Amino acid sequence: MQTAVDTENHLIVAHEVTNVGSDRSQLANTAQAAKEALKVEKLEAVADRGYFNGEEIKACEDAGVTVTLPKPMTSGAKAEGRFGKQDFVYLAEEDVYRCPAGEQLTYRMTTVENGQNMRRYWTNACRACPLKAKCTKGSERRITRWEHEQVVEAVQERLDKNPEAMRTRRETVEHPFGTLKMRMGATHFLCKTLPKVATEMALCVLGYNMTRVLNIVGVKPLLAAIAA
Repeated sequence: MQTAVDTENHLIVAHEVTNVGSDRSQLANTAQAAKEALKVEKLEAVADRGYFNGEEIKACEDAGVTVTLPKPMTSGAKAEGRFGKQDFVYLAEEDVYRCPAGEQLTYRMTTVENGQNMRRYWTNACRACPLKAKCTKGSERRITRWEHEQVVEAVQERLDKNPEAMRTRRETVEHPFGTLKMRMGATHFLCKTLPKVATEMALCVLGYNMTRVLNIVGVKPLLAAIAA
């Protein structure tokens, strides 16, 4: 179940039921559905790290949706006590990476991985580097950069400037889920097959939003708005 919830009134502005087991491919569709529902040219969206996917973030950027979300910490080197990619600073004007030892890793080649153009950087100074044991097990440390990496870097910059964004996300989108689960009870969905579950979910979302509107504006203004 995917939902987009507005931060002002906590109304569910867009939702979708999917049988895809991961959130990684759901960010762009959900964000664009919210943008269309709100009828705005630009939209700021906050998601959790389960939605982190470079291509999805790029699709949001192209659609006028500015995304903020944390990057999953999956560095094997970092887990083993060595420097992670985040310890290398990219210098855009020179198109090089500066390593913790101060050396520059220059662009060497481009490869294609899963349909993505990946740029490779390394330096020959690694073999004599006193920090090599803390950096790599190979002959040199290589850094890979996606051709649209600047979009992903901008996401991290936004999160660094607004660390409270993730708290806002939890307080916004998790509340409707909790309310809907409480109303559904232990069995949750009663229907089977995707179209029927989608219909059941749409009714649940409608009921939730109606309750929110009643709490916000009251019965008479709501009836007047419906009549209009």
